[in-house]
Amino acid sequence: MTDNRSRPIHHDLVERILHGDGEAPAEWRRAAYDNSGPDNEVRELVGKVATHPTRVVDEDFIAAGRAGLTDDQIWELIICAAVGQSSRQYDAALAALQAATGQES
Repeated sequence: MTDNRSRPIHHDLVERILHGDGEAPAEWRRAAYDNSGPDNEVRELVGKVATHPTRVVDEDFIAAGRAGLTDDQIWELIICAAVGQSSRQYDAALAALQAATGQES
């Protein structure tokens, strides 16, 4: 049995980080959420945050800064990447639970 009470909270979080006020353009935030990025340096940082966060090093932040991003923009893209990855994992876990128990959401 799944608990859907957290879904509105999750939805509000995603809406805020993707469409709310921010320093990074909305299309960059969406790309980071989807595990891509506006250019190679940023895409590499976003990919690491999403798939191998323990491999993120200072040079990744420096490279994103060299690509012209401010610290605030980098921070927003990191948050979007992390929330996007956790959302994909959450959805996959719910699907696996539903398949295992034969219950619908």
